[in-house]
This record gives sequence, C-alpha cells and structure tokens, in this order.
Amino acid sequence: DFLCISLVNGFVQLRYNLGDKTVILQTFQKAHTNGNRWHSLQAGRVGNEGYLDLDGINVTQKATPGMNVLDTHMDFFVGGVSSLNLVNPTAVENEPTGFTGCIREVVINNKELKLTVSDPKGGANVGDCDGTACGYTVCKNNGTCHVENTGFSCSCPREWTGSTCEQSIHCSQNRCGSQALCIAQPTSFSYTCVCALGWSGKYCDSKVKFFIAEFVGSSYIKYTDPYYGKRDLHYSRISLNFTTHETEGLIVWMGKAEDEDNDFLAIGLVNGTLKVVINLGEKISVPLIHSKYSSCCDEEWHFITVVQTQTCIKVYLDEDLIIFEDIDPHRKYTALNYGGICYFGGFELGREVNAVTTGLFQKEFIGKIKDVVLFQDSKKIPLMKAEGYNVYNGHHGN
Repeated sequence: DFLCISLVNGFVQLRYNLGDKTVILQTFQKAHTNGNRWHSLQAGRVGNEGYLDLDGINVTQKATPGMNVLDTHMDFFVGGVSSLNLVNPTAVENEPTGFTGCIREVVINNKELKLTVSDPKGGANVGDCDGTACGYTVCKNNGTCHVENTGFSCSCPREWTGSTCEQSIHCSQNRCGSQALCIAQPTSFSYTCVCALGWSGKYCDSKVKFFIAEFVGSSYIKYTDPYYGKRDLHYSRISLNFTTHETEGLIVWMGKAEDEDNDFLAIGLVNGTLKVVINLGEKISVPLIHSKYSSCCDEEWHFITVVQTQTCIKVYLDEDLIIFEDIDPHRKYTALNYGGICYFGGFELGREVNAVTTGLFQKEFIGKIKDVVLFQDSKKIPLMKAEGYNVYNGHHGN
C-alpha cells in the first residue's frame, strides 16, 4: 500500500494503492513553478474515495468496490526518500526524483509536522527556504515579523503580546497557578484559569486529592500505564464505575489517539446507549452497541467491564453480560496495541472528541468516574498521578 503526492509536468498528482489497484487523481490547473507564489494543497482519502484540492479547486475520485484501508508500516517522507528503492513503481509517472522547491505547514490527520532540524527522524540537503530569521509563522496570531541585526522582532495585534505574540494581553498579568492554563476572555476583558489535575480554586492555587473524578465537559485525564511493556495484549481488560445524566460522551479511550493506524478500545454513550468500539489493527473500527435500552444516564452509578480475548469481546454492564461478539473470526489481528495510553473524559484541550474519534463519539464526558482497573491488576489506577485538566473532586453527593 502507498499514498504519494508528486508534480508531473507542472500538474499535481495524487496516487494511492490500498492493496488492489492504483488510483490516480490530477489537478486541472498547473502549479506555478517560478517560485514567486505559495500554493495550498489538500489531498487524501476517505475509504477508497480520494480527493485532491489545489488552491481551492477540487478533484474527487468516486469510490469503487475494493480495498478501503491504507496499510503502511514505514516512515513518512517529505520532498524525497532516503532510497529510490522505497518508491513503488506505480506511485509516480516516471522515474522518481526529489522535489525542488519549498514546503511548509504540513498537516497530517489534523496534526502539523514540525519541519525543524530536531523533530524529524532524519533528512538530508534541506535548507531554510525563507533565508531570514523570520521564517514561517515565527510571529503567532497574525503578528508581523521584522528582521533585526540580532535576529527578529514581532509587531503584535492589539489583543496579543510577548516576544512572538503568543500571549493574550488578558493573560499577561494573570494570577493562575504555575501549572494552570490561562484562557483569555476578550469580551469581558478578563481571563479564567483552567486547573491542572490535583489543583482547584479560582486561581488553581488550592491542592486537592480525590478518588472520584468529576468531568465537566472540557476535562480530561491522560494516564500512562507503567506496566504496558509487560502486558499480554491478546487478553486486555478494563473496568470502571461511572455516573452521568448526559446521553452523549466519551468515557474512556485506550489508545494513542493520534491517527487511524493506532489500535484502540473506546467506551462511551451515544443517544443514551452504551457504545464500545474496538480497533485491533485493521484500521476499521468495529462498533458494538447495546441493543436494549439501558438507563445509563440516570445519575446512578453503573459498573462496566470490557474484556478482549484476542478477537472475542465481552461487555458487562452492572455485572450482566450485554455484548459477546467475535469481531474477526479469521484472527488476522488479535492484540490491542494501545501504546499504554488511556484517556478519560476527553482529550487534550483544543482537541475535539468528534474530530479525534472521527465521529465515533460526539462530545466530552460530563459526569463522574471511579474505581478504574486495567487488566487483572489488584489495585485501581491512581488517577491523581496522571496528567489532566479541569477535573474536580467528585466526592460530594456520594
């Protein structure tokens, strides 16, 4: 399998092969090659239907029956490859050659790649395309960059300040605690503090401990499993208690939550019904929805357990077996390689649940979670020792 974007006689081509045939899309207009103009390019695929957009003019390849998963297990290359032997003969029009020109702002699955000296795994013969200390987006938030003898300086719009216009003026003298985030409120010429896990108060200056985590819709906990390297991932298990009055929300996501190549196990609510989704490596998510109406949104505590034994999935709700299904009788992928990462309630601030889960779940969780146990561990995981924001003490009312 492969996906390749290249220039052919001045036209932009997208080629991809999902295992059965090579699909080719080409722009209607040529990209100017005199070096005086930047072009905006968007390309990709949804299933086996491809799209290619150059400066707002779109080309779409209608889907036909066949493979719909891009299965690649190699590095991602920009501008060229380390060896021409890595290029599939059908990925380009003629003999493969490296790109000559400038590339910036590369975004893959909503995540921007940092094209710097230190971030990529490797590279060769790449220079600074701008040629000055200003470069690309050195000044944030529409600031204007000026080249100075000692480097650069930024002229900031009136709402922003800092050496690179990175800070809102409303947060320039904030009283938020050292681990808190300052969120500007321009309409009220003020700000609010978002507390890191274990802190509370208007300015996040009060230390707290709790065993019941309360999520308010813009909250998340990210837990890293210290025993991940010793787990037998063919036999995974997670259990927890939750309570909510909402009918939508992501309760837990076991997985890296970075791109479609990563395995995951997800639990949440959709239309008031419990939904469990498993991806063991096919990059095709298998949703398991409890067919009977269950009052999971009644503000009562409910106990859920999900057990994965290779491709067999069991889901228990309040100790009743509600789902028992073999998601792949052919046993092609049998391990949950979730990377040792567990998200609870949502994802990092600024990452929408709907976008990260590609529509599997619509909203962050609003409610409470406690007593989380992974695999057959004898102890509950210490949520207080994880990373997180905007999570409160849920002991009240219990």
